Amino acid sequence: MPRYARAEREALADLLLALGPDAPTINEGWATRDLAAHLVLRERRPDAAGGIVLPPLRGYSERVRRRLAARPYPELVAQVRRPPLWSPVSNPLTDELANTMEFFIHHEDVRRAGTGWQPRDLPTGLQSALWKRAAPMARLALRRFPADLYVQAPGHGEVSLGRGGEPLRLVGAPAELVLFFSGRQRVARVQLNGSAEAARRLRAANLGM
Repeated sequence: MPRYARAEREALADLLLALGPDAPTINEGWATRDLAAHLVLRERRPDAAGGIVLPPLRGYSERVRRRLAARPYPELVAQVRRPPLWSPVSNPLTDELANTMEFFIHHEDVRRAGTGWQPRDLPTGLQSALWKRAAPMARLALRRFPADLYVQAPGHGEVSLGRGGEPLRLVGAPAELVLFFSGRQRVARVQLNGSAEAARRLRAANLGM
């Protein structure tokens, strides 16, 4: 069975070490050190990880993340590379399901903050795995978007959604659609066909999960 989550994790850890703790990411306000701390918190601090998605816990989660970010950077990256077996999101039973998209996205958060980047030539199996996540993300993120929206990943699938109205077609590889629907529209290489105003609204929409 392919281990895409492990491959993305290793590649991200290598890149974090190569760039150092103060390199930019596409996450506003975060350098590489901050992103590494976020990943360590998610896997090693279940008491604080809820704040990643639950606003009432966000303050506590951020305080823990900042303390983690103050650790020696090589130690922090080593913890990203080797998660504990007891982690609910990174044990052998959950790793591929919970982390394939997570580590792909954060790998690209670092890659695409640099100059001269290009989309990677990803294995078909990884693109298929990402499409399985992109379609539900699209349904959730765009269920109320005011357009008749048609999302297509050539060779993988398509989905119709939106609240109705003027037609808008969004086409891209699954990897690019995952980035788009996770709120990273500005770095996602996709094609939008429809009115310029509808396309502008979609590119500016708050789609982050």
